[in-house]
Amino acid sequence: MPKKRLWINNVEAVLFIMAILIIIGTINVFSSSFVMAGNEFDNGYYFVNKHLISLLIGIFALVFAMRLDYRVWRKLSFLITVFAVLCLIAVFFIGIEVNGSKRWIQIGMTFQPSEVAKLASLLLIASYLGPKIDKNLRISIGNKVWLPILLMGGLVYKQPDLGTAAIIVGIAFLLYIMAGLPLGEVVVLGAIALGGAGILTFSADYRIDRVKAWFDPWSYESTSGYQTVQSLIAIGSGGFSGLGLGMGTSKFAYLPEAHTDFAFSILCQEMGFIGAFLVLILLAAMAWYCGRIAKETTDGFGKMLVIGIAILVVGQGVANIAMVIGILPVIGVPLPFISYGGTSLIVNMLSMGILASVGKKHCSKVPTRPPKGKMPLPKSQRYIATDAVKRGA
Repeated sequence: MPKKRLWINNVEAVLFIMAILIIIGTINVFSSSFVMAGNEFDNGYYFVNKHLISLLIGIFALVFAMRLDYRVWRKLSFLITVFAVLCLIAVFFIGIEVNGSKRWIQIGMTFQPSEVAKLASLLLIASYLGPKIDKNLRISIGNKVWLPILLMGGLVYKQPDLGTAAIIVGIAFLLYIMAGLPLGEVVVLGAIALGGAGILTFSADYRIDRVKAWFDPWSYESTSGYQTVQSLIAIGSGGFSGLGLGMGTSKFAYLPEAHTDFAFSILCQEMGFIGAFLVLILLAAMAWYCGRIAKETTDGFGKMLVIGIAILVVGQGVANIAMVIGILPVIGVPLPFISYGGTSLIVNMLSMGILASVGKKHCSKVPTRPPKGKMPLPKSQRYIATDAVKRGA
């Protein structure tokens, strides 16, 4: 009898993995934030309540995107880009400032336009590259499609938020590579990107301090290396099985941004190596199944969408984990579905809905059980039946 599976195709696998990550994230948001929420808002449930509201909106966004034909997003890509640019400009005039940065707009709930800009970058580049892939045309970097990408990246950089700006531009660059950008242009563009990133990094003293702390955080443990050192302490103290849910100590004002950028550190402290390994396995599995969906997708736009969404979700996850363990400097990138952040959660769930819409059209189903009322033939009878068909019986 066929082995029963948890899902019938690659799309359901991705959605199942996303659901597990969201459950882990919701538990972690509450555990990592209740101390800060109690101190600042006199309500330990403040952040988790806001998270649950964002999750509810995200579910509606997910279902809406799943039911909508993904090809509609190609027509909407320019409008979404214009919306993102206008919102990014509005941040400088009506944005709220947190820790010296203006990144949010208050509209009933807090809204972060740079998260929309990530999706806009993905949609715009996929809309441009998709038809070229379908027609087997040469992929070249010199095109006006880069102007809005660089504009969004520049506006985010000025907030200032170099990490998110790099993601907005980086998604576009990686999609070009996946679409078949010639190696020579990859090398030239990569050199320009690295040079530009270096110039931007060393153009501000606080970024220079972060780079110094990246190389030797313990020498700067009371200044620019404080977050990294506290993150490593939290991770190391978790051991193999963790201190237990709610039992972590780093969230008691030791580790800043414990429920946002450094949520993975608290997860490691409370769930240990087991919890950390589970998250890594889930991200790797998501990348694997996204790759299978992309392989089955036959049109260029859909293929670029799937690859771009995989980069957006899994790539950010890898970057965040690399940051909290000190492989990358502190860049302010959230861990998708785990870190607290309403706009990020909603945009990521909307993106997964778009991916599911692509997969629904292109992914074949894997049968998990025989049709109702029918039992599969024993192996010996299958050969008899096959021989009978061959003889024309």
